[in-house]
Amino acid sequence: MSTTAAKPHARAPLAAKARDAMESLNGEAGHLNIWLRTQANAPSQKPWFTHTGADAGGEMAQGKVAAGQMKASPHHWKWKEISPYLDKIAQIAETADVPPVEFAERQQFLLTNPGLGGRLQVASTIRCAVSIYNPGDLARAHLHTPNASRTILSEKGGYTNVEGERCVAARGDLILTPNGTWHDHGNDDDKPVVWIDTLDWPVLEFLDCIWLDEDVPAATLDPKANVPIQKTTLAAGYSNRAYGRGGLVPKFATHARGIGHAISPNVHYRGKDIRAALDGLKSEKGDAYEGVALDVVNPVNGAPLFATLGFGAQLLRPGEETLAKRETSNVVYVVLEGRGQTEIAGRTYDWEENDIFVVPNFLWRRHINKGTKDAVLYTMNDIPLLTKIAQYRAQGRRKDGSVEQLVS
Repeated sequence: MSTTAAKPHARAPLAAKARDAMESLNGEAGHLNIWLRTQANAPSQKPWFTHTGADAGGEMAQGKVAAGQMKASPHHWKWKEISPYLDKIAQIAETADVPPVEFAERQQFLLTNPGLGGRLQVASTIRCAVSIYNPGDLARAHLHTPNASRTILSEKGGYTNVEGERCVAARGDLILTPNGTWHDHGNDDDKPVVWIDTLDWPVLEFLDCIWLDEDVPAATLDPKANVPIQKTTLAAGYSNRAYGRGGLVPKFATHARGIGHAISPNVHYRGKDIRAALDGLKSEKGDAYEGVALDVVNPVNGAPLFATLGFGAQLLRPGEETLAKRETSNVVYVVLEGRGQTEIAGRTYDWEENDIFVVPNFLWRRHINKGTKDAVLYTMNDIPLLTKIAQYRAQGRRKDGSVEQLVS
């Protein structure tokens, strides 16, 4: 693929007289919910792979075709700024004396991207929220069409019961609640637990495929919270025993969880195992654009965890700097350990533990570990979705400034 920009072919504008006549007709026909075309499509994205400047990230369209258009911006949610609101929510909920599912449905706040006009999403395809559960809190059993995950930030993370498997969580754990799986949440520890929820909600919302079911079969009623929860039908640690050893898959298991499609049968990935895998690779050269990085995948077939969302982790050694990279995908980062910087489209963002930031599609990014210890970042992206529709591409900028096609 050439990186030489072709000179755009200039279109002749519609004659003023013809435009006026068309617009007049549009005024007349508006009540019929039609629009007589008066301009060509003006897509927001440039032919991105031919523009190698640091700020080449697409522009807003113009005129009628841009009506309602929004574009995600890079953004950084600093933990020291947003976390106090979790405490405030928890205090209100304790005073209200109701379980989380009855207190505004969840005790959480959702992250909103400033470029998306108030939509409850961090990127065009991804929603993120931060939840807090007080000691004793329970959320009733339910299932839904969006895929969801929980990234645990507190030292203890309560539990999530997924299809009868009670997953007791700790910091750094990744717990999946795939589409079509019954699940409920609770905190039986003596301190609040906090996690990040990541969902493909915007995709399902666009497709008008959002639905929720709370009529769980064979539910039990929790005597304290008075909400229906699942019976525990699998022994603790089932996911890890069945699927926690790479390349070894039990033949007797069906690998099906719930009524979802294209989902991983392993619903609990432990932070200590992810960290151990990263540590085991620290002596390797790693990737010039990502450091020591790994994907978290379906243990049965190596596919992404969800058809729409991918998950990973990367380690940056002290002083390590990556080269600049850009993709057609959106990437959300959570800082599990360390401190550093990420340059996005020419702007620098300083991050530390528990911070969250988003790199929207088409923008150049590079990471720098500014600390004296390892930095560990968890990632959530929409690469699986873009790959399925043949729209995933990636470029990297070499040390000499030239651009290479990583995925074309």
